[in-house]
Amino acid sequence: MRYGEGLLEEIRRRTDLVALVGRRVKLVRKGRTMWGCCPFHSEKSPSFKVENERRAYKCFGCGAGGDAFKWLMETEGLSFPESVEKLAGEVGVELPKWSPDDEAREQKKKSLYDIVELAARFYESQLFADAGRMARDYLKSRGLDGAAAKQFRLGYAPANGQALVEHLKSQNVTQDDMIAAGLARPAEATHEAGKERPMRDFFFDRLMFTITDGRGRPIAFGGRGLQPDAKPKYINTGETVLFSKGFNLYNFASARAAAIKANTILVAEGYMDVIALVRAGFGHAVAPLGTALTSDQLQMLWRMAAEPVLAFDGDAAGLKAAHRAAHLALPALKPGYSLRFAFLPAGEDPDSLIARSGALAMAKLIDGALPLSEVLWRTETEGKDLSTPERRAGLEHVLREIVAQITDAKIADYYRRDFDQKVFESFKRRAPAAPRPAFTPARSFRGRGGFEKPRPQAGTPEAVSPAVKASLLARAGQAGALKVKESELAALLLQDPGLAARHGEMLAQLPITDPSLDRLRHELLNLAASGSSLEKSPVLNHFRRLGMADLIARLALPDETPAEPDPLSEHDTEARFLRAALDLRKLAEWEPERARALERFASEGSEEAWAAASRFLAPPGE
Repeated sequence: MRYGEGLLEEIRRRTDLVALVGRRVKLVRKGRTMWGCCPFHSEKSPSFKVENERRAYKCFGCGAGGDAFKWLMETEGLSFPESVEKLAGEVGVELPKWSPDDEAREQKKKSLYDIVELAARFYESQLFADAGRMARDYLKSRGLDGAAAKQFRLGYAPANGQALVEHLKSQNVTQDDMIAAGLARPAEATHEAGKERPMRDFFFDRLMFTITDGRGRPIAFGGRGLQPDAKPKYINTGETVLFSKGFNLYNFASARAAAIKANTILVAEGYMDVIALVRAGFGHAVAPLGTALTSDQLQMLWRMAAEPVLAFDGDAAGLKAAHRAAHLALPALKPGYSLRFAFLPAGEDPDSLIARSGALAMAKLIDGALPLSEVLWRTETEGKDLSTPERRAGLEHVLREIVAQITDAKIADYYRRDFDQKVFESFKRRAPAAPRPAFTPARSFRGRGGFEKPRPQAGTPEAVSPAVKASLLARAGQAGALKVKESELAALLLQDPGLAARHGEMLAQLPITDPSLDRLRHELLNLAASGSSLEKSPVLNHFRRLGMADLIARLALPDETPAEPDPLSEHDTEARFLRAALDLRKLAEWEPERARALERFASEGSEEAWAAASRFLAPPGE
């Protein structure tokens, strides 16, 4: 409900803001003001001020500030009404009574909370009964024991389809309330007039996940089918007075404190992902409830952290989900608030990655999460043929449309600059101009005979033999030699992906300029760092799932490992790779000097300039 400003001011007046903030921040008095180190950013010298007289706090380092209500919203993740209710209760301010209709609705909701709590306890008990053996076996296969089941309030919905209905009847719950709580629905069978309509459980023969609200109260359930042919595999409680999928996040209540402490919040794709992450030490993990991320859920996340990290599988579905989330965030972006994206190796989820490689591998992926702008750029460029001017113009048009979705003018301007720079670096950086002759009149006047071509002057390019000049002109585009060498390296990496593990440090430092090959390099390094298999066939399939099939085809690699042994041994492949890496470094070091020499030759045409330019007629080392 809405609260009048007079009531809010009374709560502020009665609240000891210094004591409230002092629960989390060590404050020291300086004069009439209390100072401390800001909890919203890292600092060594106190720049965070709290004043009871002004009833406000302010950080002069990061700009954070507000009143007691804002403090609870920022540090505990409460909504504004929740913060009002909490402070009013602490300082003894009575909130206005609701109308009879409001009171009736609130009593109804309280009744439904109690009913959902009854259902949660019933499902929990059934998990440890004889009927729940299959569910327990499934949990064991995922490495979860009884303690984990109790921690996350996991349960089992019996298969007979009426077990919960009968249990709730024994607790004097009416059919209407069962339906209102989303726990039951009318059976399809006909019934006699005047008799109570037969009911059936909404969930049956499913592993149950308890969904809570921001206060930790059960409000709904998610159910995973245990039979191979169960369809759908996951279902959630339908929309009720208590529950709406787009306004809640799994594990949100428990993740609040951990997210504020970690200064970030981690968004996974499903229930089991969250459970695995929390048990591995990532207590700030949450998940949407069977739908793509919504704008309301995004606002919930931003109340916890300025840059939530979205962890998606590295397959096509995960990339698609990241694309949706990225575009969802654009209109809502505000200074300091954005998203980051961590992509898991193909075929992995947080549970399997942590089980196989440990929590450190997951932490590395999170630390290396990509910013929103980079994900948008890669979504529009990677795996796409942008070789023609028309296609590159189309890309620029798409990027302008992305920027147009951003409502904050300053952020939109920065995105525009960032995209322009990326386009320039990828397509518009001009190669040095090809050598051209020094200016001389094309012809000399020879009286009535007309014009004749002048004789070449010593020291000009015309004095150079045509064959040598042609060779120089071909070398003028030697930036292409860099591209050829980069492609050779990439082909060798795909021929033997294990090179990324054996020479990871050197590979990470190579000066690769082609964006698609650079992405291939980083994806291989990520696979190596995560401990994933670096066998050829799985790696190629991984890149195809990432939309890089065209790149693989361009490098002329076979689809699968050939039936006949490769005549090029692993030792030879490694030797070629090391040689190509050395050549690439030399070419990159050589490039600035080569460009200057060719530019000088093009503008002067002198013998001295020719001597300097001719050094670049062969690659380094030849």
